[in-house]
Amino acid sequence: MDTGTLQSWIGRTEVQIDTVHPGPARALAATLDQNPDDFLLKAELPPLWLWLYFLPVVRASAVSPDGHPQRGGFLPPITLPRRMWAGSRCQFYGPVRIGDELTKVSSIAKVTSKTGRTGEMVFVTVRHSYSRGGAGLMEEEQDIVYMPIPDVFSPPDPTPVGTCAWTERVAVDPVLLFRFSALTFNGHRIHYDRPYAMETEKYPGLVVHGPLQAILLMEAARRWQPGKRPASYTFRGLRPLFDYDAVSVCGRTNEAGGLDLFTANGDGAAGMQANLGWAGG
Repeated sequence: MDTGTLQSWIGRTEVQIDTVHPGPARALAATLDQNPDDFLLKAELPPLWLWLYFLPVVRASAVSPDGHPQRGGFLPPITLPRRMWAGSRCQFYGPVRIGDELTKVSSIAKVTSKTGRTGEMVFVTVRHSYSRGGAGLMEEEQDIVYMPIPDVFSPPDPTPVGTCAWTERVAVDPVLLFRFSALTFNGHRIHYDRPYAMETEKYPGLVVHGPLQAILLMEAARRWQPGKRPASYTFRGLRPLFDYDAVSVCGRTNEAGGLDLFTANGDGAAGMQANLGWAGG
């Protein structure tokens, strides 16, 4: 792949304006078995729930066979067939309330390639800045990875979670995955189309979304230490989780006073690893 050509995408920017309507927040609350009536106008939007807004609304004729928008446009036209949200680094500066009109500025920060155990991979880092009336609310660096589809599914070696201070089971099933796909307008078929996920992309089941795991970890952390506000949050996927897994979320306090967080399967292997820093910590 000609990475030199892809470098020309660095610096490409798009600006969007959206209103934080209550409907998506209420629907996600219901999906997570929370009370939708807690998310009416003027209620504070939980961290990361901005992912329900500024969605890429793409016409049906511009959708690829995998369910994603066709390559090119804002993101570079990388031809490797599998693409995933690999992780993010987030900073939080102020509360978002339902009803706010926000601006999101996105820019391509970096395009790099390397060779891994599955072959060539290309990483695209996108910077997103959210603001209200010029005041910054959240910044995120998002890593998107493109890679080949293997002939046979071969997961990375497991990373044990280790000892956690608390653990919660999460009921993951196809209904949860479908609802989250719908709420984020994510057409990637690995999350709801089992024949496609298993026959085309060679997964052993439906894949649990990375951003869903990140939200589940954040929500569990806020239940475990209520009243605190997040200042920073980083996460990265280590190993896929599937709809048949006995999924749990767990965490422990780290030396900096924040939390190390993990999703895990029934064997205690980490699916996602995250670090949460509290404001004032």
